[in-house]
Amino acid sequence: MWLELQIFGFRALWSPYFLLFVLGLALAFFLITGPYRHKFGGGDRPSKKQQSFFYIALFLLYTVKGSPIDLLTHIMLTTHMMQMAIYYLVFPILVIKGIPKWLWEKAVLRPVIKPALSFLSKPLISILLFNILFSFYHLPAIFNFAKSSQIAHSSISVTILIAAFIVWWPVLTPLKEFDSMPALGKIFYIFANGVLITPACVLIIFADVPIYATYSQDGAWMQALALCVPNDVLQGITYAISGPEMFSPMTTLEDQQLGGIIMKISQEITYGVILARIFFGWFNRESVQIDPLPVANENEYS
Repeated sequence: MWLELQIFGFRALWSPYFLLFVLGLALAFFLITGPYRHKFGGGDRPSKKQQSFFYIALFLLYTVKGSPIDLLTHIMLTTHMMQMAIYYLVFPILVIKGIPKWLWEKAVLRPVIKPALSFLSKPLISILLFNILFSFYHLPAIFNFAKSSQIAHSSISVTILIAAFIVWWPVLTPLKEFDSMPALGKIFYIFANGVLITPACVLIIFADVPIYATYSQDGAWMQALALCVPNDVLQGITYAISGPEMFSPMTTLEDQQLGGIIMKISQEITYGVILARIFFGWFNRESVQIDPLPVANENEYS
């Protein structure tokens, strides 16, 4: 497959401009939280763990949105679902955990942002917002439309990403102003998230025909490729490419079913890890809250 992908050229495979953008984010984080943090009213440097979380998040961001994986998302639904799992489930977690508390306070505790986030991060609203947007995005009509226009694709992608940050905020927020949900509530919240994302996966897994024109019709597929392949390159290789099947060992239907399975498994693993972290944190706190043994009255033994 790798040799076949070379036909799309360096820019389509490695997105050098997006790489510069990600490196710019890394440099900005280093400067704002490091040598210039006092100019931003900052406190302590982020811990090594926080820095690792943030830089890993940026590495994953480039991997799924700038490397050849991004090109493959327009060829195989399997790769698209891998991208979705990292971009919407893992990436927001690492960013929330990687940015220090004082920087979140600077960004979030503002006159307009704080009340908006307080409303949108209410458990019922946040959980419905993300799962409805994610599920609607994977309806064939909306999915095919998103893959046909750069503006639509970018707008929908960013909107769902914002919703992904919001859905994780009540569970992972470092700010006490937003941390109002008890541990058992967070456990139920994550469990409910797993249930609500299931219909979108089921639609994809159990469909008995290919449902996305992007992966099954030549015209729609070429439109999707135009989102990441320069127009001059795409026009020059049109004669040499017949469709997604020339880059994949699977049929379109097999690719579609595997994509749904990968999304569901990835979601279960991610939610399971966060669920276990919350449960054991709660359990450990409860286990140490044991009433001390009563102290015997010395007068009883005198």
